[in-house]
Amino acid sequence: MAILQPILSLLSMALSLFLWGIVFLVVLLATVTVLLRIWVRSRAKSLLPHLKEGDKDVLVVGFFHPYCNAGGGGERVLWCAVRALQEKYKHVKCVVYTGDKNVKGAEIVKNARQRFNIILRQQPEFVFLSRRDWVEAGTWPYFTLLGQSLGSIWLGWEALTKYVPDVYLDSMGYAFTLPMFKYLGGCRVGCYVHYPTISTDMLSRVTDQTATYNNRAIIARSPILSTVKIAYYRAFAFIYGLAGSCCDVVMVNSSWTLGHVVSIWGARECTHKVFPPCDVKEFMDLPMKSDAGKTQHSIVSVAQFRPEKDHPLQLRAFHEFLKGVPQDKRKNYKLVLIGGVRNQGDADRVDGLKRLAEKLDVTQYTEFRLNVPFSELKQSLSEATIGLHTMWNEHFGIGVVECMAAGTIILAHDSGGPKMDIVVEHNGSRTGFLAHDEKTYADAIKTILSMSSQERMEIRRNGRDSVSRFSDQEFQTTFLNASESLFK
Repeated sequence: MAILQPILSLLSMALSLFLWGIVFLVVLLATVTVLLRIWVRSRAKSLLPHLKEGDKDVLVVGFFHPYCNAGGGGERVLWCAVRALQEKYKHVKCVVYTGDKNVKGAEIVKNARQRFNIILRQQPEFVFLSRRDWVEAGTWPYFTLLGQSLGSIWLGWEALTKYVPDVYLDSMGYAFTLPMFKYLGGCRVGCYVHYPTISTDMLSRVTDQTATYNNRAIIARSPILSTVKIAYYRAFAFIYGLAGSCCDVVMVNSSWTLGHVVSIWGARECTHKVFPPCDVKEFMDLPMKSDAGKTQHSIVSVAQFRPEKDHPLQLRAFHEFLKGVPQDKRKNYKLVLIGGVRNQGDADRVDGLKRLAEKLDVTQYTEFRLNVPFSELKQSLSEATIGLHTMWNEHFGIGVVECMAAGTIILAHDSGGPKMDIVVEHNGSRTGFLAHDEKTYADAIKTILSMSSQERMEIRRNGRDSVSRFSDQEFQTTFLNASESLFK
């Protein structure tokens, strides 16, 4: 007993020192946070001359959207959200944090109008960021998720130190910026999640050792590397959940995204499903004529040239379909790939797709249309027979909705938002088709083109009728209702 006494005393002393060390670290962290918050707000609050500091009648809402000049569905959400706030709240001023530093604000607004037919009441203020390359996948060839997330913190810090808004909205999916703006900037924070940075589906693909654009074949083939990557993903998901859980209002774009975000972030009570705005009115105004007697059929894809959109699957499926078409009839079919090119990486992917088309011997039946204006997009869809979509677990699928509204017969991937929210029965009838690999896509194309004009017209009309629930007005209503607590 006498021998144990010194040991117990040492253990007690060690425990006491450990607890006091924890207390010291907590106090130190809190002190540093408070000092940083004071410094950030005093430095950055008055850097934009058009936004008066201390004006209590003005509420500044900052949208974090580093690629605001791109032409994708995420950018349509951004500009519709800005327009909604401008129309409801006269005292709200909008700021957009963007990495499009070589483009003037007026040109960005002009592009939004041309591409999306969105007219703002006034031009928002732009905060131009110089560190956007830190969030690009090409900067992080390994540990991409972690690298891009660390890069978003660095980019977010630049944004925070250039201007501190009253309300911060991440509209592009950079969850790790949320704690920074909330605790250092003192902002009310919200976000619109298009696609969770990590999901249980990603974990399952690594567990199943499936090679894909975000799971290299060398890892998929190795049980050891797959085990390491699963551990990495799970640790990342835990930290990602902590970052997202600090949000005051969470908006998600689909049932699929809702399930994953609630699973990882929790906070179901402040999470709202807000379907993204789709310009269904503009597309539904297009005349829907019978294609009886039509011999020339185009299959149109509308998607940014990003790896997850899986354009190679479109080319392979089209090649598979053409194999069953007599040589002299193949000229009656054309695959048209329409999409935005954001950077050199996207441009390189387009070049790679052109090489693949040449290898598959479908170049003469394939057309690429890049960064097209809205009018040309509508014209292409009005002439199309089939609208094509191939992204696995697409979070929502604005392009899918636009194709249906334009009167094409949609052929989408059998997963994610298209499967759960869009290409579903309407009034008990079919609204489109789903597929999952090149054979099922080719079979579906053949089925659609083998239908009578009357059968196709019935599906086209039913698909168009079903998408009115994804209108700009519906988005504006649900967005304002979900985010209302941020502006009180």
